[in-house]
Amino acid sequence: MSLIKWEPLNDIENLLGRAWGWPVNRSQPLLGVGDWNPRVDISESDGTYLIKADIPGVPKDEIKVTMDNGMLTIQGERKQEKEEENKRFHRVERFYGSFTRSFSLPEDADPGAIKATTHDGQLVITIPRKETALASTAIQVPVE
Repeated sequence: MSLIKWEPLNDIENLLGRAWGWPVNRSQPLLGVGDWNPRVDISESDGTYLIKADIPGVPKDEIKVTMDNGMLTIQGERKQEKEEENKRFHRVERFYGSFTRSFSLPEDADPGAIKATTHDGQLVITIPRKETALASTAIQVPVE
């Protein structure tokens, strides 16, 4: 029987691996190229929907935002730095490659007025809501 040295951090890494896709052991790669998605926050206030996506290291010219049939799609790519010949990596946790995120928008979203900006590694998409005639006119519905 061989003895295995107990390392408490391995238990934590195994737990994180099962929960968030981190490596089960240190010799495994994290995720392959193209296997990452930026985290987003979606909120609504004052007649506007707001989507904020974390995209650090993705240049503005590598980001594409499209709207088609009520579906908003964010696409982009973060390219890996060129490897130097004498460079030794001890740990690599950042994700590289292309990503795509799609969100279905509510019917009151105004696709013609969508604006997207990027600053400090964050993409902000502002989607105004259309004013509807039904919202401004109150009617009484008879109950039978």
